[in-house]
Amino acid sequence: MARAKVKSSARTARPRTASKRRALPKARAKAQPKQRFVASHYRDEDFKVGGLRTYAAYRDLGTNRATSGMVQAHVIRFLPPCVPEVVSKRHYHDVDFQLIYVLKGWIKTEIDGQGAIVMRAGSCWTQPPRTEHAVLDYSDDCEVLEIVLPADFKTVELE
Repeated sequence: MARAKVKSSARTARPRTASKRRALPKARAKAQPKQRFVASHYRDEDFKVGGLRTYAAYRDLGTNRATSGMVQAHVIRFLPPCVPEVVSKRHYHDVDFQLIYVLKGWIKTEIDGQGAIVMRAGSCWTQPPRTEHAVLDYSDDCEVLEIVLPADFKTVELE
């Protein structure tokens, strides 16, 4: 008889667990846009001038298309020399999320009235949505990785 109770308990536990496992993937699939695999390999010729900033060249990493507009990731190469009259315009981005990681060199920025902050290779920061900021200066070899959600966003210049 003890054997029958064990079988009975095991049978009732399985359907509950199985039904929970089936429900989770369906819920996630509805919440996220369709995504596909993308790989981006370094090629110097992939840096294009003429993006958001006139003083930078951009290397698109393909995430916009791969995530159906959910994420934009690009490497930004700042063009030397830094000209503060051109570069240091206060602005914000109408985004849900923004992360910047310094790959090479350094960048001096002012974020939300906190004064000048120097970020060096290996530094990383996030900017909450609509955070006012300005680039103040950068090294001649400065490159950053920027990840933004959503991929298409508006930049508002304040000066």
